[in-house]
Amino acid sequence: MSRAMEETNRRMLRARDTMDRAYAQPLDVPALARIAHVSPAHFTRTFRATFGETPHRYLQRRRVERAMFLLRETDRSVTDICYEVGFGSPGTFSRTFHDIVGRSPRTYRKEATATGVPTCFTMTWMRPST
Repeated sequence: MSRAMEETNRRMLRARDTMDRAYAQPLDVPALARIAHVSPAHFTRTFRATFGETPHRYLQRRRVERAMFLLRETDRSVTDICYEVGFGSPGTFSRTFHDIVGRSPRTYRKEATATGVPTCFTMTWMRPST
């Protein structure tokens, strides 16, 4: 691997780590591009080439993963969870959740039951694929 490619990967990882850590914050492509020290257009192209999805879709998926956990493990309302994980409206949250998981948040909560399965297996199995 060339030195330039290695540096590019580090920059993309730095931005992705920021998304993982601050998923509930309002993050946009220009802010993430500044973290990676590249232009917004270059950031979007490079992020997609590196991780296989756009920065926006990655951030949505991270937010939905966190929402899935909260829906399974808490009794908080779907609206509270929506805002906690960083979505701006319950409608956008429900539509995005359904697109990624294949069910509405309410249906997911009803179907998600705690069983005697190890947490590591449950987390892997329940992770959205796209």
